[in-house]
Amino acid sequence: MKNLNATYKGLITGLVMVAVSLGIYSFKKSFENDLQYITYAIYIAGIVWAILYYSRSQNAIRTFRNYFSQGFKCFIVITLLMVSFTYIFIKSDNSMKEKMAENYRIEMEKMNNLTPDEVNKNVAFANEYYVTMFISAAIFWYLVVGAVVSAVVSWILIRQKGINIDQSHTSFTGTKI
Repeated sequence: MKNLNATYKGLITGLVMVAVSLGIYSFKKSFENDLQYITYAIYIAGIVWAILYYSRSQNAIRTFRNYFSQGFKCFIVITLLMVSFTYIFIKSDNSMKEKMAENYRIEMEKMNNLTPDEVNKNVAFANEYYVTMFISAAIFWYLVVGAVVSAVVSWILIRQKGINIDQSHTSFTGTKI
């Protein structure tokens, strides 16, 4: 596992996330439960794993940009895997879409400010664009969280090693090479 680059670490992390997600779904029959936080923790751990292992390698160029790049390579692969998994899962299991439409209808009816025709139109619109909206939200979430985690871990590492963000090539002591 030492010689794995950030891309392969992302692949491994993504596959573990898919397996855990399937396990959670088979156990709870839904993704909307607190066990889903396990996959989020795995996502964050995978990014941290990629950056930390890079930071400890002999060939590491210890700059914010290079650390962030390792996290980016990892989280992009995870994002691609999880979005693909989500798309395939949604397309193969129509019950999620139906449950969303039912819940959406109930929420709109509770508001009491829409006619039955407006409620029907809104539910039809949500049904039509469910996959697009769900996938878009997943992409956005994975990219934002991945970027934030990569930036925070990279910043912490360069600060721990006494490296200035603006320096392009530095040694462990923070002096220019």
